Amino acid sequence: MKAVFRIVAGAAVLVCAFAAHAQKGETVKIAWIDPQTGLMGPVGNNQLKSWQFLAERFSRNNPAGVRFEVVGFDNKLSPAESVTAMQAAIDQGIRYIAQGNGSSVAGALIDAVNRHNSRNPGKEVVFLNYAAVDPDFTNSKCSYWHFRFDADTSMKMEALTSYMKDKTDVKKVYLFNQNYSHGHQVAKFAKDNLKRKRPDIEIVGEELHPLAQVRDFAPYIAKIRASGADTVITGNWGSDLALLVKAANEAGYNGKFYTFYTGVTGTPTALGTGGEGRVYQVAYNHYNMGEPLKGWMAEFKQRFNDDLYTAAIGNIYYALGDAMAKAKSTDPVKVAAALSGLKFKGFNGEVEMRRLDHQLQQPLYITRWQKTDAKHPYSAENTGMTLVPVAEYPAYVASTPTSCQMRRP
Repeated sequence: MKAVFRIVAGAAVLVCAFAAHAQKGETVKIAWIDPQTGLMGPVGNNQLKSWQFLAERFSRNNPAGVRFEVVGFDNKLSPAESVTAMQAAIDQGIRYIAQGNGSSVAGALIDAVNRHNSRNPGKEVVFLNYAAVDPDFTNSKCSYWHFRFDADTSMKMEALTSYMKDKTDVKKVYLFNQNYSHGHQVAKFAKDNLKRKRPDIEIVGEELHPLAQVRDFAPYIAKIRASGADTVITGNWGSDLALLVKAANEAGYNGKFYTFYTGVTGTPTALGTGGEGRVYQVAYNHYNMGEPLKGWMAEFKQRFNDDLYTAAIGNIYYALGDAMAKAKSTDPVKVAAALSGLKFKGFNGEVEMRRLDHQLQQPLYITRWQKTDAKHPYSAENTGMTLVPVAEYPAYVASTPTSCQMRRP
């Protein structure tokens, strides 16, 4: 009888040992849902390549021993198309979705994920947000199933205005943004922060324009010049920023631009040398950081003749590897529990997925557009220009409070 007990106990140990490492060798599929066509297609295509390139790298070595695979879905920047794509991914057995281009899309996906998970216990989906920065997603609209790896608009504006408050040459500001939730939030937080930190600054204009529809920004630049603005704050991205700065260069507008997305596809080329010393970016990374980002960017450039600028993707793979190892599972329910509150070493140092709202806490950098040099050699889109860091704000400085009342399963 004792012998039988030992055999049974031994078998149980083997089963437990296998279960503890059941994720090793598994393929974790991620549905990437963003634009591959239209005016924002070039941005999406760059990011899909970035997701797949880093999937290869992290599949070679991660704590969970899993293999990552990214499946692309073209959402045409449409919330409705995105929800349809999510359902198609779920039908293919994919349990992780990733999206970043457009907070209107992210909002629709958060609602869709919440509905799906409440109606389909055992088939839950996790939303990995790598670039949609509306603060509401980690405040009034927060969701247990949503994890944001970019810094939200309020965090970026906190850092950006902390830098601007000491710039005495900033006196008259024009707020120029896309007409959807992200653009509205940029304008709101810019006004709130400047009023608190630099009440002497005058807001001389505020404009909202259609997202991804404008091809000629010359009339807008004429209005900015007529306002007397010495500085423009814009959350524009993709073609809406590239064409804006192109129009500014062509019109000879010499004001400064404080941006979120200067490094995104097309904007470096549109800037050229015309914006040297006058264009600033706030972000969680920059072109001239050390390893591992330096190595990723060099290999990506060599393979695709393109810039890897959405480094949040790398932090997602770091987090997933750690969370899956901690959970000893690739099950989204167990992985979500491990991600919530996770502290890990990312490409930009020690970071934390804040448990209260699932907003990554990380440092932010202010960079300035200028010529490459020995210390800052990375040439953005082969322009001979780069973004040079002029200020760094640690996570506790860039962090902003949350009103999230998260419902946990």
